[in-house]
Amino acid sequence: MFELGLTLGKFAPFHRGHQYLVEQALKQVKKLVILVYPCEELSDIVVAERVKWIQALYPETEVIIAHDGPMTTGYSDEIIEQQNGYLKQRLAAYQFDVFFSSEPYGEHVSEALSCTDVRIDQARLAVPISATKIRNEWNKYQHYLDPLVKLSMLQKIVLLGAPSTGKSTLAAHLAERLGTVCVPEYGREYWLEHQVERRLTAKQLLHIAKVQEQWEVDYAANARDYLICDTNAFTTWHFALHYHSNALPELADMAERCWQRYDLVVLCDDDIPYDDTWERSGDANRAEFQQFNRDYLAKHQIPHMVVSGRVEQRAAKVLAQVERMRPKS
Repeated sequence: MFELGLTLGKFAPFHRGHQYLVEQALKQVKKLVILVYPCEELSDIVVAERVKWIQALYPETEVIIAHDGPMTTGYSDEIIEQQNGYLKQRLAAYQFDVFFSSEPYGEHVSEALSCTDVRIDQARLAVPISATKIRNEWNKYQHYLDPLVKLSMLQKIVLLGAPSTGKSTLAAHLAERLGTVCVPEYGREYWLEHQVERRLTAKQLLHIAKVQEQWEVDYAANARDYLICDTNAFTTWHFALHYHSNALPELADMAERCWQRYDLVVLCDDDIPYDDTWERSGDANRAEFQQFNRDYLAKHQIPHMVVSGRVEQRAAKVLAQVERMRPKS
């Protein structure tokens, strides 16, 4: 067992092959440092996002960003000297025992850092994939991504609206048109099973928001380019205010941060007939909820679009906007 290990890369995106390398390295060291190169010239995936993936999947590692790292790659003497010089300067505070890689540069990096050279799956037999393949042929190789990674590479569309504004109908329609999946509304089925006198507790509402966000990760595994989300933490927070006049701090924080998760926010208008089913609270309640949505989005300057009319009209407006959204892959 080594004390301190190092691996490095661009991780754009961070795929199953990278995970295999990290997991094999973790079996051999007490602590692993991962150096991440920005390489924004190769990918739209910013380095901060790649760091988040690694920290979420492997919180026991230490992740360092090579903000000022050399951009040139290759095996000429000049490039090797430049790369090694940077590593020795950037990592001067560390005394590594081992350098893990799946590339030929393992030899010169380990020599420069005076540590053991360990290659893992250099022939790509255990996990036959590369980041270049994924970037070039996303639809063919996206299954080599952890759902957490894949989620952030999808264009995420969230639908908002008071009860009976057609969110679920539009969500299903959009998913079909875009050939992807829709994340259903967990809170609805939970409410039907657990409500007491048409109310849920503050803790139950927090539970709903957490599961809803986890469902986004889970459903991302089967999504294709886009992920349609039937609701979000903001809606659950709004119900907490409706039930209890306040919300647990964690739920309030989730509601405030949730907008960062989505690339397009769609507010479904309340111009369609109210569907007066037993679990709903009436058309007046719908109007109140809808006005709250409008006011909040305006006050907090959250970019969004409003869709009205029949489902086909609503979908056409959303799809027109989607055409202008460049796939992240």
